[in-house]
Amino acid sequence: MSRSPESTIRVRVDPTNPGQFFACCGLLELADRLWKGAEGWFEGGIFCIRTEEDTALLPALLAAAQAICLAGDPDADDDDDDSDEIERESPPFVITSPVSLGLDWWQDKSLKTWAGSMNERKIFLAMCNAIDPKYDNPLNQRTVVFDTNARSSKTAHSKRCSKPKKREPFYFDARRGASAWSIDVGFSTDSLKLTTVAYPVVEAMSLVGLQRCRPKPTDMPRVFDYFIWNMPLPVMVVPVAVSGLVGNIYGFRFMNAFRTSQKKHKAFNPATPIQRR
Repeated sequence: MSRSPESTIRVRVDPTNPGQFFACCGLLELADRLWKGAEGWFEGGIFCIRTEEDTALLPALLAAAQAICLAGDPDADDDDDDSDEIERESPPFVITSPVSLGLDWWQDKSLKTWAGSMNERKIFLAMCNAIDPKYDNPLNQRTVVFDTNARSSKTAHSKRCSKPKKREPFYFDARRGASAWSIDVGFSTDSLKLTTVAYPVVEAMSLVGLQRCRPKPTDMPRVFDYFIWNMPLPVMVVPVAVSGLVGNIYGFRFMNAFRTSQKKHKAFNPATPIQRR
């Protein structure tokens, strides 16, 4: 933390979007595992990462995120029924390449956004695969996301090409969560099976960032606080900063709100600034 505060990676960020905030934490986690000694901080509307590695550039970081692989057989859980009637546990999984990292933070049900009927492994891999390494404003990259193993070839018994399956996000990005209720939109996108856009960098990297950096619970159900910091910090210190205990910081409060009447699915809502005591 003694080097000059020049960054090698700069990412535009809206700190009132909790998904973008935790995606920054995920990008720092990935950068530290790719290039040891990475430090990160917020500088106005920019998240900065610096390392001593010459190869530590934003396209390389995004390419690593796009190339993420998980342990286990990717077709082992090929049962793809997204019915709300089907509930299952969301087991931990392990990133094996290009870095090694176990993910299991969603055992905290108050922070988890998806229901047991959703396949978190496939959502995560689809979001990673949709990342564009050449996009210079990654947290604002928006696209329709499809499965990574979608088959488009004709089979011997069918004259039609099978359509790739679209993947809905985890709803970490508050731009989705703010209008998730059908009553707000005017109709149900799920019921009509409409193809909607997602922010893959935000969705994928938030899942990574939340493993180490959790928001601070409040005395209200599913309401959390998080804090940004303005001095370079290594990744092992960042969780303390996220909790509001380090440096000159600004805090934000958000709700992981229910987005369906069944109260199974949730979404991160936009955050509001809070005053420090």
